[in-house]
Amino acid sequence: MKKTSAFLATAAALACCGAALAQTAAPAKPAAKAVTRAAAKPAAKPAAKPADNKPPTAEPAEPDMPLTDGQLAAAERVFVGTADCDESKQVAVNKVDGKSGYFRLDFAKASYTVAPEVTDSGAVRLEDKRSGIVWIQIPAKSMLMNAKMGHRVADGCVMAEQKPVPPDAKIDQPVTDDCALAEPPSPCRPAGSW
Repeated sequence: MKKTSAFLATAAALACCGAALAQTAAPAKPAAKAVTRAAAKPAAKPAAKPADNKPPTAEPAEPDMPLTDGQLAAAERVFVGTADCDESKQVAVNKVDGKSGYFRLDFAKASYTVAPEVTDSGAVRLEDKRSGIVWIQIPAKSMLMNAKMGHRVADGCVMAEQKPVPPDAKIDQPVTDDCALAEPPSPCRPAGSW
């Protein structure tokens, strides 16, 4: 009997709680009206162009801006001629007639008018700001970059003035008493030449 009364009390308590919850529940929302709309087609995306290392075709700009003394000094250090690059590419750099300090750069059927930029490193930098083409020349090699695309277009470019000395070439260097006593490395005998 005790079990039955305890069971009935528990059942009554649960029934009261259930009724109280049912009264405080939020009223049901009315059914949403059916809306018929024509299915909108998503806009077709243009086909992505494959990335390539070719610069955009450009006509050379007319040099119209006067150059600074620093730019003219940098122009004196530019090697002119045709550079042989990696992957059988070639870049030609030639002076623009009648416009001191300006150069015409030809690469892959495109021509650019480039002007020297002053650098802190001593490297020669020729740039066409409109197209983003940049020619960097250091003593050992040169490279062509597209600054707008952020990649190298041609690397390992070498002109006649940049050709390395063959390893079997004999370089005459007089040995003086100072050099004979010098310990490596020294200007007379680099490390590993003993």
